[in-house]
Amino acid sequence: MAYAFNQYHLISAPVVDVDDRLVGVITIDDAMIVLDEEYEEDMMRLAGVGEGSLSDRVIETTRGRFPWLAVNLCTAIVASMVISMFEATIAQFVALAVLMPIVASMGGNAGTQSLTVAVRAIATKDLTTSNVWRVIRREVLVGLLNGIIFAVVLGLVGYFWFGSSIIGWVLALAMVLNMVVAGLAGTVVPVLLGENWD
Repeated sequence: MAYAFNQYHLISAPVVDVDDRLVGVITIDDAMIVLDEEYEEDMMRLAGVGEGSLSDRVIETTRGRFPWLAVNLCTAIVASMVISMFEATIAQFVALAVLMPIVASMGGNAGTQSLTVAVRAIATKDLTTSNVWRVIRREVLVGLLNGIIFAVVLGLVGYFWFGSSIIGWVLALAMVLNMVVAGLAGTVVPVLLGENWD
């Protein structure tokens, strides 16, 4: 009902019983209070902190946060495995070790932006099964375009700082891939972990 108020710009709505007799009126103030409560509840749940409060027990709080932290650990392990595949290269090119945190940081920020957009869309019921693929595609394309722009910047930084075009190209490619994956993961993870988001 709160979403109908918001979508159709209603000020009030009648409440009727099973015999269609008027029994009351819901005002926009009531609807917005309900909408705010639902929004906050959805945001908390999708952020991995559930509907808990400061008085919840440790076990309940731990259980609520565990799935998100488990996903984060898995992605960190995958990232470490990818980096370990290039251990010999990194040992030869100290510049990669110096500039790699920039790529990781940019990916983390891009992922957070996509995650925020997805969580908000789920909480406000703007994200549905009919538009989920369009939203995912949009966030991936945004990641690609931002990745290309920042790849040029970081590639030039790598080239001029360390005097190596190879380092510049490697950093540029890493930036593009990282930003695309961040956009994808930031959108897909809340969709997969969200409950009853349609």
